Amino acid sequence: MSVKQRRLGRGLDSLLGTEEGGFEASSLEKADLIQIPVDRIDPNPFQPRRYFDPAEIAALAGSVKQHGMLQPIIVRAVDDRYQLIAGERRLRASIEAQLATIPARVMELDDRKVSELAMVENLQREDLNALEKATAFRDYLSRYGGTQEELAGRLGLDRSTLSNLIRLLELPEEIQSAVMTKVISQGHARALLGLADEDQRIAACRQVIAQGLTVRQTEALVATGVPTPSKSRVRKDSGESTTTRAPHFVELEEHLKVRFGTPVAVRPRSKDRGQIVIEYNSKDEYDRVSELIRGS
Repeated sequence: MSVKQRRLGRGLDSLLGTEEGGFEASSLEKADLIQIPVDRIDPNPFQPRRYFDPAEIAALAGSVKQHGMLQPIIVRAVDDRYQLIAGERRLRASIEAQLATIPARVMELDDRKVSELAMVENLQREDLNALEKATAFRDYLSRYGGTQEELAGRLGLDRSTLSNLIRLLELPEEIQSAVMTKVISQGHARALLGLADEDQRIAACRQVIAQGLTVRQTEALVATGVPTPSKSRVRKDSGESTTTRAPHFVELEEHLKVRFGTPVAVRPRSKDRGQIVIEYNSKDEYDRVSELIRGS
């Protein structure tokens, strides 16, 4: 396996087959290939991707209208419906193209394997956000246990790649948001981890953005040290307290993130008041979250 392949991880065929990693034999080609009504397919609850580019989906929908769906999606049967395993872009494009059915291969897989497949499918696409990858890795380890090294081996990644991504989740929410919105890069964020103090990290991040610093310049800034701003200044600038967040808020956020499959923020304003903010990045995601909230 080449260095680049090792960095990106193995593909679906490898994960479904018998290559290194200890997976049971499972042939994608032997799985039932059927046409399934698109309205009988539910989203993958382990999907790490939170944002799908509408322009990209529209372009794919145009191709589907002209040539049909050439590559089937992968699903599993859940009660009297189907749950998506791989191919969410194709499913979204089929819905936008107003197809009644979509070709799908039906496989029998448990939650753990579905979670792994969702990560592998998205690791091959370079536009998946670093924080989305990190959250998927952390949630998997929290749900199924094991070590970072074991998970890296199952996904065909370098352990250091996986570890460095998960470390990004140690950064303050303000910096994570800057990475998610591509205001700063993953390289900038990794450099900021070199500062031990949270306030220093925030101050340095704002300086990076304001001055348009490169990753190398950010590394140099971190190496020289960043003065710690006063607590009152940070609170005034960010509108939030810099005190350590209560564990029950963090636990609730993690529970809701898994429940809705989208970023959730619990923002206390006082002892008895606050906000729970659920993000969505498309109409389909809004509809899905709304259905989950309503229990439909």
